Amino acid sequence: MSSYLSWLAPRRARLALCAAAVAAPIVVAAVVPLPYTVLTPGISVNTLGSYQGAEVISITGHPTRQTDGQLRMTTIAATLPNYSPRIAEVAQAWWDPNRAVVPRGSIYPAGQSLSQVNATNQQAMNDSQQAATTAALSYLGIPASQVRVQLKLADVGGPSAGLMFTLGIIDELSGNGTGRAGAAGDLTNGQVVAGTGEISGNGDVGAVGGVALKTKAAAADGATVFLVPRGECSDAQVDTPKGLRLVPVDTLDQAVKALEAMQTGAGAVPHC
Repeated sequence: MSSYLSWLAPRRARLALCAAAVAAPIVVAAVVPLPYTVLTPGISVNTLGSYQGAEVISITGHPTRQTDGQLRMTTIAATLPNYSPRIAEVAQAWWDPNRAVVPRGSIYPAGQSLSQVNATNQQAMNDSQQAATTAALSYLGIPASQVRVQLKLADVGGPSAGLMFTLGIIDELSGNGTGRAGAAGDLTNGQVVAGTGEISGNGDVGAVGGVALKTKAAAADGATVFLVPRGECSDAQVDTPKGLRLVPVDTLDQAVKALEAMQTGAGAVPHC
């Protein structure tokens, strides 16, 4: 018994030292800031309505129509570039389907201040709005010199609202082209349609990222259809909210035709 105890005592000491050696890095890691950004579903905004007291789309110089239904652009929210999450927050976000963790550099350019980041995002939004106007008027065959389109979306940056801006302009100017009033003449058929995608002036729809979170933002605001750049179908299928129909598109023309097909029942509607 005594020999056993005399051997156990120094072994306990060794184990205690080993435990302390392992615990020290864990404690340090738990409090050290990490170079990651945590993403969550952001807001969605109806481009056919108003946001923060201002109409998102204002058109002068051409007759417009009263719309029914919604065309919602979607966003993601990101922790600020000067914020560094701790390991506990990163670990929790990693397993949370409503959050994502990405290297900070994939969201914020290295060395940019918060004001520079905001300025970059605002410029991207401005460029997106101009491209949306060009694409919509070109699609409808309306000379740009005959109509003035203003797009306002305060505190939201980036290019990903382009497709939904474009569809909103088309819906307010022409709807589905039938000339009917109300839901029967809308691109949406009176439903809540959401989506994302960068738009070019000639109507090409480009990938934007974050679609697995944007689908959740869309579903939270009642959307049943989500337009997604075709190349991001697999991302959009990750934990897709129940009842949300994913419709992949490469071009503005495809997006309009898909909405028309859903409304009339004529023609195939693509799906992810």
